[in-house]
Amino acid sequence: MGKSTTVQEIEHGRWIAHKAEEVWGWQSPAGRLRASRRKTLLRDHGRFVQGHRVLEIGCGTGVFTEALVGSGAEVIAMDISLELLSKAREKWPDNPLKCFVADAAHLPLPSHCVDVVLGVSVLHHLNLATALPEFARVIKKGGRIVFSEPNMLNPQIFFQKNIPFLKRWLGDTPSETAFVRWWLRRILRQASFSEVQVIPFDFLHPATPASFIPAVRRLGAFLESAPILREIAGSLLITACKV
Repeated sequence: MGKSTTVQEIEHGRWIAHKAEEVWGWQSPAGRLRASRRKTLLRDHGRFVQGHRVLEIGCGTGVFTEALVGSGAEVIAMDISLELLSKAREKWPDNPLKCFVADAAHLPLPSHCVDVVLGVSVLHHLNLATALPEFARVIKKGGRIVFSEPNMLNPQIFFQKNIPFLKRWLGDTPSETAFVRWWLRRILRQASFSEVQVIPFDFLHPATPASFIPAVRRLGAFLESAPILREIAGSLLITACKV
């Protein structure tokens, strides 16, 4: 019998903990710009303010937790990997950031207790049939979700997520995938979410040489506004409200 998805993810987190941000592509010049853009998207679309409670799913080493800490919201960050979560805790030793190890499909939180659930590059590691109902359970009525996820219609991502040796070479776990936005929109509506939007964005690859970044960003801005071409963007911005 093969290892469960949960065991695979725990072992993967342990394996990459010392180099996680490099594996994820957030340390290169283009990667830092991509991360900064996602932090802005989380803040703008999460609409959290002082007094809100925000739950970050799959916080990893805390790359995106930075967008939440200091916002005035109460931040709860969870990950299935203790090793990755320990890296996040090290970044804010004096901040009352609540971190815990948990499976996203079995959150140790009461119902209707958070205003926003969000994350970056985490849903494609999860079984949405169990995770989305759990998110809906803990979110207050009228609360929001905001996620950024890989787009299966992007050529590189399509091959990376579907060819086993590429998955291993690029540091993916065997079970992780990517999403087609129309399918994801339907699944979210079935899971008690409304005002669902799934928007393709981002043509800046983390391996883009620094000298090429300005030109690629200009081209990307054009492609994101092109009705057909934008469908092959690298990522999907996912937002929805709890009914």
